[in-house]
Amino acid sequence: MTSLKRVIVLAGGISHERDVSLRSGRRVADSLLEHGLEVELRDPDATLLAYLRDNRPDAVWPALHGASGEDGALRGLLEFLGVPFVGSSSSAARLAWDKPTAKIVVARAGVATPRSITLGRDAFRELGADAIFAAIDDELPVPLVVKPAQGGSAQGVTIVTEREAMPRAMVEAYTYWDVALVEQQITGTEIAVGVIDTGDGPVALPAVEIEPLSGVYSFEARYNAGETRFFTPARLSDEVTARAAQAAVDAHVALGMRHLSRVDLIVDGAGTPWFLEANVLPGLTETSLLPQALEAAGHDLGWVYTRLAEAAHTA
Repeated sequence: MTSLKRVIVLAGGISHERDVSLRSGRRVADSLLEHGLEVELRDPDATLLAYLRDNRPDAVWPALHGASGEDGALRGLLEFLGVPFVGSSSSAARLAWDKPTAKIVVARAGVATPRSITLGRDAFRELGADAIFAAIDDELPVPLVVKPAQGGSAQGVTIVTEREAMPRAMVEAYTYWDVALVEQQITGTEIAVGVIDTGDGPVALPAVEIEPLSGVYSFEARYNAGETRFFTPARLSDEVTARAAQAAVDAHVALGMRHLSRVDLIVDGAGTPWFLEANVLPGLTETSLLPQALEAAGHDLGWVYTRLAEAAHTA
């Protein structure tokens, strides 16, 4: 055991995912309380940094989804103040948060990722929409996935099955960020593989297979109970499961992540796992995938969350 006693859980924030963050934060706080820790649940505001300086906790658990918790800014401030926290460093968070950059880094580590192109909003003003869409037509056949280059919880994501839908899909993506990622859609089994590291190295959890009843794993399908079926472990062969686990760990390591992450993959018909994105702060709500994987692996959630806080405290 360590001297870990007091943990501050940060939840809420001002991102589009505020409500999800509050649910994740409450679940983490309750789990830590059940394991005897002194826990304070705070919504970050203008008083937070002064409060941390004057009331230094043993560890901070940032349960902030969206940019406020995952783009590296808050983590950089915690590092600057010398406050230990659960999760990836600010530099790793910045890498993972930007989807096109994460794809490049993970591909260099040998993990397959769908072919794509990254387009800033200004490119359409400078080069013309017709010319850009014609270039995409020549190189990337439908179906395509259009998503904001930064963001989470499938917000601003559109699956394009007909070329005529591309302009609207780009507008939807640009609603959430000024840069969009247009990616070849891989057909197969959608899975999420959690990775945890409590001090002995990263370990992949059982893969969670995702089967949304609507056919699309949208924001609503992620957070409304009953709209998605999950299979944990995923209905994959042992060989393919091992490939997916290795791909998740390879992505986790390549991006420099620590403590916990979730890697989203598509497994095609040949059994190849394709990297889609990595999350430095997986959802921890009652419908989230990482808690499902932890329970499938036989772990007590509170025990794991406490071990992660201890790992942050003793780092």
